[in-house]
Amino acid sequence: MISFYRYLRAKFQHHRNLRSLDSCGSDTILSGNVESRAKLAKILIGDNCLIQGHLVAERDESVLKIGDRVSIGGGTVIDCALSITIDSDVMISYGCTIVDSDNHSIYPELRKNDVVNWINGKNHNWEWVKKSPVKIGKSAWIGARSIILKGVSIGEGSVVGMGSVVTKDVPERVIVAGNPARIICEIGYPPKS
Repeated sequence: MISFYRYLRAKFQHHRNLRSLDSCGSDTILSGNVESRAKLAKILIGDNCLIQGHLVAERDESVLKIGDRVSIGGGTVIDCALSITIDSDVMISYGCTIVDSDNHSIYPELRKNDVVNWINGKNHNWEWVKKSPVKIGKSAWIGARSIILKGVSIGEGSVVGMGSVVTKDVPERVIVAGNPARIICEIGYPPKS
């Protein structure tokens, strides 16, 4: 009985999430939350994805694009204020945070009313918030509890070790880890049989 209840709840969540998307590919499962906080924001998801995390598009200019066969684990938050692109075959584990902005101004005078504005249903002022696109290349793997900050590109086939904080670009086919993340080793190619 419990598994049937979970199935129904997942189906309901999936259909509720579809209303927040601009496109969703076939055989994609959306059991996480999808939030489009602006009318013109775009959230696009490819085929055969498993989305268990929380997707947020903040502004009319926001474009969150997810390729095919992408897995996003539970507890992960992807918060898009400008542009986040996740290429096909990417695995993002649980509890990660991926952001393309600071979300608030660094100036205390400009952020002092942020909470009051939210409570009163007013729009957040993004004018003084730093933003820069994020791109995660094809076949990358983002380990659990990792943080990817604004302006970062993760190279194709690279691995971000668990709990890492990525503050600058990661080349293709390397493993990075730490805070801030640094290259641990290169990833070769599997032997031919």
